[in-house]
Amino acid sequence: MTARLADIAAQAGVSEATVSRVLNGRPGVAAATRDSVLTALDLLGYERPARLRERSAGLVGLITPELENPIFPAFAQVICQALTRQGYTPVLATQTPGGSTEDELTEMLVERGVSGILFISGLHADTSADMERYERLRGHGVPFVLINGWSPHVRAPFVSPDDRAAVRLALTHLVSLGHRRIGLALGPARFVPVLRKIEGFLAGMAAELGVGEEEARGLIAHSLYTLEGGQAAAAELLARGCTAVVCASDMMALGAIRAARQRGLAVPEECSVIGFDDSPLIAFTDPPLTTIRQPVPAMGQAAVRALLEEIGGTPAPPSEFVFLPELVVRGSTAAAPPAARA
Repeated sequence: MTARLADIAAQAGVSEATVSRVLNGRPGVAAATRDSVLTALDLLGYERPARLRERSAGLVGLITPELENPIFPAFAQVICQALTRQGYTPVLATQTPGGSTEDELTEMLVERGVSGILFISGLHADTSADMERYERLRGHGVPFVLINGWSPHVRAPFVSPDDRAAVRLALTHLVSLGHRRIGLALGPARFVPVLRKIEGFLAGMAAELGVGEEEARGLIAHSLYTLEGGQAAAAELLARGCTAVVCASDMMALGAIRAARQRGLAVPEECSVIGFDDSPLIAFTDPPLTTIRQPVPAMGQAAVRALLEEIGGTPAPPSEFVFLPELVVRGSTAAAPPAARA
């Protein structure tokens, strides 16, 4: 909509010349008069010129990949509560298949003048993605913090769980139960958390069981972070003789349990399964899922603190804050079948 000077002048109670000076950013206009003109623009439905848009001190964007995986709503709840307690208004922007991309959501938030943006499991975790997008965002003067993923090419605070330690915890538990052939079900290999879990798996298999790298890599299967993806990956691993499967998400672990049952295997008596995240309600599955708990409350609160420091002009040096996970033992793991303990 093209702004008409006469309409704006009438609404603001000033001359058209004054309106012109305000819209063109010229000096000589009192602050109260300038505010009256800008308010008139808003009331009449005109868009303020880009140079006159004030960044809202109260809006913070939160971009998530999707909300079907319960770990992302869990992060969103913690982060939104922390922001609200500090007087900020969170704006949740979610990617959906065929919908807006991370770049489009970022652009939308920048246009609305957010004070900062939090990214959860975004393109920063994808080693094949162009990290220049984050430098461009920094060029707009928008502070941001990145959760779950890391890149040496991005100057920003990162918040991550210790993925290597997570897999080592799972392996130690399964080895103590007598399992010797343990599989690892993961998402696509281009993601940083996946690569770190593989590093932990290779190191753990060597330390715990004396398994060499080549053999251990034969016990890794990649798929999607979905129930169906977990089912497909676990089916491969079970076909390779695994008696236990460590999964990169709770959703994948539920798929692994389905794959085991389709092969006629009882869980956990004949096949043990471990998830990752400790998503809400996962303790009530059949059987209740043994999982690696991602410290969501601590990670979410740390991400908010780091972002607010950035917004306040006292940023910490770009670094990664790494949080230790926790093994939560429930009913989906048990002693290995006698024949597999040799």
